[in-house]
Amino acid sequence: MRKIFIFSFVLACMALFLPARAQNVGIKTNILYDAALSPNLGVEIGLAPRWTLDISGNVNAWTVDNRKWKHWLVQPEARYWLCERFQGNFFGLHLLGGQYNVGNIGRLPDFLGSHFSNLKDHRYQGWGAGAGIAYGHAWVLGKHWNLEAEIGIGWIYTRYDVYPCATCGTKQASNKVHNYVGPTKAALNLVYLF
Repeated sequence: MRKIFIFSFVLACMALFLPARAQNVGIKTNILYDAALSPNLGVEIGLAPRWTLDISGNVNAWTVDNRKWKHWLVQPEARYWLCERFQGNFFGLHLLGGQYNVGNIGRLPDFLGSHFSNLKDHRYQGWGAGAGIAYGHAWVLGKHWNLEAEIGIGWIYTRYDVYPCATCGTKQASNKVHNYVGPTKAALNLVYLF
């Protein structure tokens, strides 16, 4: 987990030293995360005529009505554009890593082997790391603005502790493992290019 964070940080620092030319760097926000009140930011850097590196991250530190959906996530992705970078279709290969603390959330269905219905009566605290593939499309809105849609699937390995309720209790289980296979990325990004 720490290695993924350090790797992502180094890539972001490298981006600061690349020359910023027209259509070489983009700053973005995922509107889907914004709608879920999860602040997020992404930077995409042109590496070659058809290759870019996207580094996105988000955080949610809120507890509302004793419901926890706290997390942070970093997701670097290498993208291959079928036409020119920052326009048209692309394929991506991404990594992801982060930590979470979730609980006291009801009415969620179980999905692809993950028992989200347990979040009503239990709190889960842990970390996860994984990888996936993605497909997306970018629409040019203007000289500096794009709208980008992307969906990805992959695998996430996670280790977590279980507590009996959202705010109290002694650990019921420690260092549990879960392997998730399914959607790993969903984005509707508003992008500013410079």
